[in-house]
Amino acid sequence: MTRGFKHRLSYRLTRDTVLIAMLLGLVLNVIQITLDYFGARDSMEADIQALIEISHSPASQIAYNIDVRLAEELLDGLLRHPATIDARIVDSENSTMAAASKSSPGSPYRWVSDRLFGSSRVFSRELRVSQLNNLPLGQLVVTIDTFHYGLQFLERATYTLISGFLKSLILSASLLGIFYLILTRPMLSVIGALKEVKARSPEKIRLPIPAGHKQDEIGTMVEIINQHLETVDFTLAQLRMAETAMKNYSSELEHEVESRTREISEKNQALQRGNRALIKAKEDAMRRARARANFLASMSHEIRTPLNGVLGMLGLVMESEQDSAKRHRLQIAMSAGESLLGILNDILDISKVEAGKLNLENIPFDMHGLIEECAMLHSQQAGKKNIDLIAETEPGFPDGFLGDPTRIRQILNNLLSNAIKFTDSGSVRINVRYSAGILTLEVSDTGIGMSKEGLRRIFSPFAQADTQTTRLYGGTGLGLTLCRQLIERMHGEINVESKEQQGTRFTVTLPLPVHSNLTTVASQEHFQTDYLPNQLSSHLSNYQRRSGLAELSESSEMQAASPQRSLKILLVEDNEVNQMVASSLLKKMGHLVDLADNGKLAIDALEQSHYDLVLMDCQMPVMDGFVTTREIRKNPEWRELPVIAVTANVMQGDRDDCLACGMDDYITKPYNRSQLNAVIMRWAPSPESQ
Repeated sequence: MTRGFKHRLSYRLTRDTVLIAMLLGLVLNVIQITLDYFGARDSMEADIQALIEISHSPASQIAYNIDVRLAEELLDGLLRHPATIDARIVDSENSTMAAASKSSPGSPYRWVSDRLFGSSRVFSRELRVSQLNNLPLGQLVVTIDTFHYGLQFLERATYTLISGFLKSLILSASLLGIFYLILTRPMLSVIGALKEVKARSPEKIRLPIPAGHKQDEIGTMVEIINQHLETVDFTLAQLRMAETAMKNYSSELEHEVESRTREISEKNQALQRGNRALIKAKEDAMRRARARANFLASMSHEIRTPLNGVLGMLGLVMESEQDSAKRHRLQIAMSAGESLLGILNDILDISKVEAGKLNLENIPFDMHGLIEECAMLHSQQAGKKNIDLIAETEPGFPDGFLGDPTRIRQILNNLLSNAIKFTDSGSVRINVRYSAGILTLEVSDTGIGMSKEGLRRIFSPFAQADTQTTRLYGGTGLGLTLCRQLIERMHGEINVESKEQQGTRFTVTLPLPVHSNLTTVASQEHFQTDYLPNQLSSHLSNYQRRSGLAELSESSEMQAASPQRSLKILLVEDNEVNQMVASSLLKKMGHLVDLADNGKLAIDALEQSHYDLVLMDCQMPVMDGFVTTREIRKNPEWRELPVIAVTANVMQGDRDDCLACGMDDYITKPYNRSQLNAVIMRWAPSPESQ
């Protein structure tokens, strides 16, 4: 199709050529005008200087003779110059002898002249005569209006610009015609010939070469196009042959594609059915895992409540039993119950991890003290088997860290318990180091070790290295499973290396930040403590004095540690066995105890009588401990009343719930004398406050 005028090659060539020519002409005109400008300034300067030079001698004679009439004639002559607007002769005392002036002409272009040359200029020359060269006669002062010279310059500049623009227009028209005749018209003829080429039969057309263009680029282009048309002719013949062959193959290919498509569709449907089955199996497995975790958590909690009652009642019986044989049997029953309670705690922790309900603390704690505490707690177990228990840290090891000390203590206690249990001779070693933000705990032993098969299944729940180990040493196989889950929740790793009859080494790495406020001078040195069998008694007594874990002997010592006065305590507990255990312990301490089976009855009791302290069970029918405490805190008279939570399991979420509802403190079941006494002494109101 025919292009518009602005899209023609001749127009574009003319446009580009003229633009370049106009730009170049503009630059040359600017240069010419600039040179003319400086020439005009020099010409103005020379013209006025020549005028003054001509008038200098007559003016000097006039000043010497003091001829005012001749002075006026001379000055009037100077004013005849078109640029002069003021002329005067000044004597040696700077007094005007004669003066003549005229007004400056007005013009709308004057502001341009004033910007280029200034509005006026003043020229002066000293007057002297040759006879008296040293005698000052005054000055000839001439003031000129620069507009006379500026107007001449502007006229020349305007002429230069207009003539240059007209030349560019003439050049544009000439080039446009030349380019049309030389380029556009021949090209249009070629385009017209190309339009006659049919898409279905391009080989039947050949383009004519425009007259006069056989040897130039247009003729060459037409020849090349004709060559391509010949190539197209040959190619089309081959394409027609290929098309015939393709039609033959097409039907065969269609059948093949249909067959393959049907096969792929069947496989895809089978794959989708398999994926749906896998997704359903995964969802069922996750649902069963959550149900199992919730069931274990619920059952562990339900079993713990009567078990706590059993342990509490055993403790009461042991306090009153004087026969050593019976006390020994009761102690065995107490140990068995405590072992069962530990197993239930592990089951509950594992179920909470699997159900996603285990919360971790992030608080400052003393790692050095935690290691010493764990080692001391297991030193007696190691001493019974005549095993050396060694704890050491590297130089520069910091004491203070941010993390969950309860769970780290649980991990270390599990590893130490296993190491001592499976070691019959030799030593158990704790090695702790810290580098690049990573805390590394190593617990190694010289015990029975594990096989490769045992290493693969050691972290599975309810599994140990082999059945022989279970028969010889006992255990549920939950400890290491819980350790691995806790470590993974803290974004750490646990690895184990072991060989049969050569010992085992567990390595735990935890990313923990240092809390510098707990760092001590002693931690900057190498620390090693050997809990050897012959030193266990002194270590244990020192540790118990430091940590406050020594139990007061099961009556005189307890009386000395108890408050000096009797308190009235409200015990809110729904379990009858726990009521008996707690009330018996409190009464033996010398306190008065009232019972309430649920939170509603506790509110009624508080309205009827005054109490110094409330022991509040968390899980109760009718109204639980959390709701009851919130109701208590709504009454202004009870806002300062100490409310102590009694819970079967203290997790991070349980502690937060206790404190959030307004409870002051918490203790864990089963009830024991030292725990009750400590919390009562901590929160007992002073006599002055009553």
